[in-house]
Amino acid sequence: MISQWKVGKILNSQIFSGSTIGIIGGGQLGQMMAFSAKEMGYKVIILDPQDNCPAAQVSDGQVVAQYDDLDSLIELAKHVDVLTYEFENVDAETINEVSKYTKIPQGTKALTITQNRILEKNFLEDNNFPVVPHAVINNMQDFEEGVSAIGFPSILKTVRGGYDGKGQIRLRTTSIEGVKELIDTGECILEQTINLKKEVSVVISRNISGKTSVFPVIENIHRDNILHLSISPARISKQMSNEIHKIAEGISEKLELVGTMCVEFFVSDKNELFVNEIAPRPHNSGHLTIEACNISQFDAHIRGVCNLPMPGIEQFKPAIMVNVLGQHLKNARTEVFHHIDWHFHDYGKDEVKKNRKMGHITILTDDIEVSENEIKHNPIWNI
Repeated sequence: MISQWKVGKILNSQIFSGSTIGIIGGGQLGQMMAFSAKEMGYKVIILDPQDNCPAAQVSDGQVVAQYDDLDSLIELAKHVDVLTYEFENVDAETINEVSKYTKIPQGTKALTITQNRILEKNFLEDNNFPVVPHAVINNMQDFEEGVSAIGFPSILKTVRGGYDGKGQIRLRTTSIEGVKELIDTGECILEQTINLKKEVSVVISRNISGKTSVFPVIENIHRDNILHLSISPARISKQMSNEIHKIAEGISEKLELVGTMCVEFFVSDKNELFVNEIAPRPHNSGHLTIEACNISQFDAHIRGVCNLPMPGIEQFKPAIMVNVLGQHLKNARTEVFHHIDWHFHDYGKDEVKKNRKMGHITILTDDIEVSENEIKHNPIWNI
């Protein structure tokens, strides 16, 4: 049972403090959205199948239900002034139905396009944003033709779902072990692997009126296909940074973005830029904005969906974020007492699993290389 909280003030699409925000999804992204919303004076209700999920721990209420439970989503919608989501795997048709009962300013355009890697690539190509060569794969004949055109190395991905290296196979030689099994699960996409210099991302937030806040470009370093470090500002040229901001602005406009979005890029060894993926929500790489910038990506998301003014972004100091996975958590909780410069965020998840994201640490620094080297040589990240 949800308390009757839908008493907020809405004027010209601006949702005032004191109103209630519903968040679909109760993980760490929902938790940090809720922190920002509560700080701004909003009430928050979470919908998530796990009782006492991280976001519910810091919110005013929770609906315990599956993400595709239409009746529960409608019940939530009836009790909130605006509804948002923490991840992109929410059914777009369900969101359209729920929008009859409350405001969902993000709509479903960005959701629909980014849920499907082929739709996403087509959208980017149609709007002249740079992408790597790729091919649609529905069967082994498509795969053979795709490999003939794209070659090795390449990567085969499921069209829907998959994260942290799941739902994909890296193809470095003519060996096709596991390929048929992946194709048999559904439509796939084959992408050419470029000679990679860096992976970077940019977070951009936009309100209903079309005003944006764009964060500094972030450099990302992965381990075993899971984000390990994010560094801001990225160690790239000013010219490339400006180009990335320009592309992100263009994508946000074409997608009619409301709220926060992250655009991931590959930088080749020839300094070519390619858009890798779009996430229409706050992103792991943007967590460092909480301490490093005048507003965080989560503040900006709440401002966007509530149609508040969007400020220019200022970064106070260079910053590094390191993910805390399940195997790191016990030692990180102890190690934090020896590092006054660590801003440790423990998500409060009940179940600890290897490679599951359990928290993150942000370090503000005057010397990125020194701080990066200290992290590299700290043995807790090698467990």
